Amino acid sequence: MKKIIFFVAALILTVKAMAQAEPANYAATLTKFTQYYNHDQPDSIFSMFSSEMKTALPIDNFKPTTVQLKSQYGNLIKTDFVRISQSLAVYKATFQNNTFLLNIALNAQNKLTGLLLSPYTEDKTSRDITFDPSLDETPILLKTLTGTISGSLVIPKNPSGKIPVVLIIADAGPTDRNGNNEKTGISANTYKILANDLGKNGIASVRYDKRLVGESMTKGKESELRVEDYSDDAMGLANMLNDDPRFSKVIFFGHGEGALVAALAVNDSPVKGFISAEWNAEKADKVLTDQLKSKPLFQQDEFKAFMDSLKKGKTTPNIDPALYYIARPSIQNLIMSLCRYEPLKGIKRIKVPVLIIQGTTDKIVAAESGQKLKKAKSDAILLEIKNMNHILKDAPADDEQNVATYSKPELPLKPELIPGIVEFINKVR
Repeated sequence: MKKIIFFVAALILTVKAMAQAEPANYAATLTKFTQYYNHDQPDSIFSMFSSEMKTALPIDNFKPTTVQLKSQYGNLIKTDFVRISQSLAVYKATFQNNTFLLNIALNAQNKLTGLLLSPYTEDKTSRDITFDPSLDETPILLKTLTGTISGSLVIPKNPSGKIPVVLIIADAGPTDRNGNNEKTGISANTYKILANDLGKNGIASVRYDKRLVGESMTKGKESELRVEDYSDDAMGLANMLNDDPRFSKVIFFGHGEGALVAALAVNDSPVKGFISAEWNAEKADKVLTDQLKSKPLFQQDEFKAFMDSLKKGKTTPNIDPALYYIARPSIQNLIMSLCRYEPLKGIKRIKVPVLIIQGTTDKIVAAESGQKLKKAKSDAILLEIKNMNHILKDAPADDEQNVATYSKPELPLKPELIPGIVEFINKVR
């Protein structure tokens, strides 16, 4: 579904914006708007409109658009003031599933005369990390039957002999080689920072764009993707690295869903160790169903019917658009393939040494997952890191502050993470 352009009103303001402090009346209006939006009260938002805006955007048009936006992007988690020009204020609006610029305009009576969502683009000029001078970054390509996988190799400039290399396997969705996901507003650079920190400890790494993401090219379509395709790519890269005389051993590092991908590939690949970070111990069908618990009952019922059909090998081409973000027709075959696998059984079958990494403030994967995986694989090492969230950074349990780290690429990884990984890799034979 195309991105929703939300609440278009007569907003034609071309005056150059000047940085100012956030006006109190705009802050108060935004607080009310956020409260009404998050509590599914579009009628109350409509009452904030000026008479002109009510005419331009009648309640019969406004209300279904609001409901659709909420179902696709979730709650409005936080707003950050950017600038104001004349009567137009601009905010960075972080929703559960995406980030936009929220433009609002008020009249003299503090009634809304304009409300618009527009695309948000992160300014990376001053926030993107640069690699340590002791490291080199070079491109790497893997040719597959359907295209090429594009990645980046980071390696110390003057290694003393052969060194280990870690293959970083990305999390779910269109997550790129750096650990970022534009569709969900993640710009944390987690994998890029990981590559830099490993390199400074004498360990090379390869991170790469998944199929249909970034610079990786494929003839296939999204509807043809299966989790096994991802594991094939991981195996291909592992074989390539194993054949490279610069490297002493290959280690898998799977993040989130990437840990499942790694688990499917590990026993058929020439790797010496397996690292899972924030791997959900539950099956994909339960994980997805749990995500719907906060949704209206009718959506939960429809999703349950969809999952029941999927378990029987049948897709659902006509599904409620409100569920497209989680079950659109083009990803149903991928979901079906994910639901075939049980992480607790998968980790038991891994033959190489295993390191399980689990943060206690992960809002996507329950902290108990690490313990469950450890119980299933008794000889694995469990590294529990207090106050580490899903993107491997220091974060409190508070939802708003936790999510805020997702758009801060300058934040370092949790300090305890790299020493634990390095110690594990150095002990692997």
